[in-house]
Amino acid sequence: MPEKLEIHFQSDVDAVQRIPIIDELLDIICATTGMGYAAVARVTEDRWIACAVADKINFGLGAGGELKVETTLCHEVRQMQEAVVFDDALNDETYVNHHTPEIYGLRSYISVPIMLRNGQFFGTLCAIDPNPHALKNRETMGMFKFYAELLAFHLSAAEQLAQAEARLEEEKKIAELREQFIAILGHDLRNPVGAVKNVGQLLKRGNLEEDKLHHFAGILQNSSHRMIGLIENIMDFARGRLGSGIHLNKELLMPEPVLQHVINELQLIWPDKTVKSQFELNEPVELDSKRLAQLFSNLLGNALSHGGADEPVLVEATITEGKFVLKISNSGEPIPAVALKNLFHPFSRGDAKAGQEGLGLGLYISSEIVKAHGGTITVLSDEERTLFTVTI
Repeated sequence: MPEKLEIHFQSDVDAVQRIPIIDELLDIICATTGMGYAAVARVTEDRWIACAVADKINFGLGAGGELKVETTLCHEVRQMQEAVVFDDALNDETYVNHHTPEIYGLRSYISVPIMLRNGQFFGTLCAIDPNPHALKNRETMGMFKFYAELLAFHLSAAEQLAQAEARLEEEKKIAELREQFIAILGHDLRNPVGAVKNVGQLLKRGNLEEDKLHHFAGILQNSSHRMIGLIENIMDFARGRLGSGIHLNKELLMPEPVLQHVINELQLIWPDKTVKSQFELNEPVELDSKRLAQLFSNLLGNALSHGGADEPVLVEATITEGKFVLKISNSGEPIPAVALKNLFHPFSRGDAKAGQEGLGLGLYISSEIVKAHGGTITVLSDEERTLFTVTI
């Protein structure tokens, strides 16, 4: 059995195997020429791989099997991009002392190049036999060239179809994302913007009591925080989808001040919620401080938003032997099993309650930040608690 091929070579073998007439074509070649072994080979500068074969002489090399390319005449066909053919190596001036007939014990041989529509050399249509056969004639050469062109047509058409299907699938995904993006963005930005507008109208009327001013200031702060979060997540999502990915500016730092700042900031937005923290951070670790704050803010904000009203959110952070571990847990309803599967996918929001909606990008961006740091993020959720664990 041949060793497992690399994906790109295996795809070439599969492409040839999918040609409906391939087995009949190789059988016809053997029957009409008397050759005992016919094959379609993928040939590169350093590889010769059989994609489809008809073996009547027990040559022993099946589809997926390989020969050392330098031992084959197909190697020369690739270099010259011209056919090589002889009726009897023992009586041929060019090939009587050639290493290929001697290595494989063959006397008759024919190989023609398979050239794809884009001008790329794919490989060869070839046949060998230990006995001499009349091959170097117009009829046989014409048949092989015709069959090689037919194979090239099938392979080129299959490649074009695969590319078209891939483009169609990509366009479909983009269209779906665009629809989700527009619909969700239109809904989620409208809420905090509407709140800011309403507060502005009330403030313009004047003569508001101090407690109402304090209340409206909280609404403005909360709404601005939500809008900034939405915009930052949108920007990171766009960068990720456009290929640049999450950019890091890592440095050796003590994480506790970064984490504590985020806690203080979010406590202003959720003054009625309690955050209990326990830090064992006695050595510096290489992190991007801005991204750490963004990651922690997303996870802690999520816990404060979804956690039980009367139970604190627990934050634990430790550094042991250069490993940074951050845990955020909250009580409340567990995350449904169906939602857990797609929790770190973009636009995955589950069944969000009123006032808890978002773009569904926060956890996706968080996972991308962790991934950029070479770390992992996991979640466990049951009736007792929901726990996110980041390990970097």
